[in-house]
Amino acid sequence: MKDLTEQDFLSGKVNLHIHTNYSDGKADFKKVLDNAKKNGYKLISITDHNTVEGHKHYQDEILVTGVEFDCWFGYVFIHLLAYNIDVNHPSLCPFLAKTKAETEGDLIRLFARRNVPELIKAIHEAGGIAVLAHPACYWAISLERLVKKLMKHGLDGIEVFYPYPRFRKIVKFHSAKDVRKIADKYPQLLKTGGTDFHGEVFN
Repeated sequence: MKDLTEQDFLSGKVNLHIHTNYSDGKADFKKVLDNAKKNGYKLISITDHNTVEGHKHYQDEILVTGVEFDCWFGYVFIHLLAYNIDVNHPSLCPFLAKTKAETEGDLIRLFARRNVPELIKAIHEAGGIAVLAHPACYWAISLERLVKKLMKHGLDGIEVFYPYPRFRKIVKFHSAKDVRKIADKYPQLLKTGGTDFHGEVFN
């Protein structure tokens, strides 16, 4: 993933933020993978909320293991993406959903009590990287301060190439330009992106 460039994301053939019916998406995991291969994707990651069950059943050379964790970091509710993880690593077990409702119910997920520093440590122990998802959505007085605090706990990347679809077009507290400026200011952060797909047919 470190070899990916901005053009890879802008080409539309790299998508590292996809949901399936293993969480709150509508599409079948295998159909997403099959369609991605059929349509010539270079790389995808299916990042279902708080679960890696799909990745335990399906692997492919274009598929990066992933998961999107719901967390509170201080007073800010955030989504933390984990990529390239060993989905069977025991360090991740305490942070994964125990019920299907914990993967799909918005209100239930709001009550998540994951310790972010411990979660980032677990992601690293599982061989992965931790990336802050759709940063413009967070109700943080200073987005840069939030990112810097997360970096102190080992944050590896920030989702820059993100279209802010669905309700996120409206519910934004910062601009996409703000996110890009922060990512450029801290070049040690990996820049990632994806569409946050939740639909029925992945193209």
